[in-house]
Amino acid sequence: MQFLTLLRKLNASQQSIQKVVGYALKYYSRCGEDLWDCIVEECQKGSINNRINILYFLDSLCETSLLAKTRSISLGSEHAPNNSFYVDYVARDLSKIIEYVVPEGRQGLPNLMSTKQILENWRSKRVIDPQNIDAAMTFLSNRNAPTDSPPRSLPSPLASYPSDPTPPLPRNEVVKRIEEDRERHKRLRERRWVQPVSHAPQIPQLASFMPLTDDGDGEEELTIDIEFENEWEATSDWNEDDDDAVGEENELCFPGEGEAPMDLS
Repeated sequence: MQFLTLLRKLNASQQSIQKVVGYALKYYSRCGEDLWDCIVEECQKGSINNRINILYFLDSLCETSLLAKTRSISLGSEHAPNNSFYVDYVARDLSKIIEYVVPEGRQGLPNLMSTKQILENWRSKRVIDPQNIDAAMTFLSNRNAPTDSPPRSLPSPLASYPSDPTPPLPRNEVVKRIEEDRERHKRLRERRWVQPVSHAPQIPQLASFMPLTDDGDGEEELTIDIEFENEWEATSDWNEDDDDAVGEENELCFPGEGEAPMDLS
């Protein structure tokens, strides 16, 4: 009952989220499966705003679970190395969670973009198997606005539509959602620069031009290899623009006769 009360009081603040995360990890060994069932049940029955709060809570819970796993391995804990705490539960029931957080119809549209952002974050940081993420993203692609909605406009939770049986959100819920979205977006900007974390307990110190780990290593893949893959996929082929840029940089560093060299101080 105490855990359910914490879940129902969840909001966008990190203090609220970390309080529930700490409770879930503290009692994982004793009743982790039961706590997970409570999370899924509340995600199914809670309000549309509470559901997205639970998803952001799961984001922090997965991150903390992986850190706890790394620490337990490095300290030689009795936990098995394959035990990723709640990450295994999230991966197992991902499709169910996404279906609850983004229900069909206009009701789920406010949670659509935030859910996609979290999934992309899990993909880039290798939190969940990319195949599971792809399946969830395919499912979300079908969560479009009804055909009778006006084009190029976002649905208003205050608006009433005769064809949609879902009642509009109260005004106080809309205002609360706007404030919480502002807090979440601020947190997202703070975390955007963070590179994927490595969950391997030991990291080689020698530099190498060859990958230190393989794609098949999964969560044991090192951060340096993940970062290289992300940069490699986002880098275009060499072209004429690159030649021009190199020429301009060369002229700045090594000017011709009568020109002052570039100040490198």
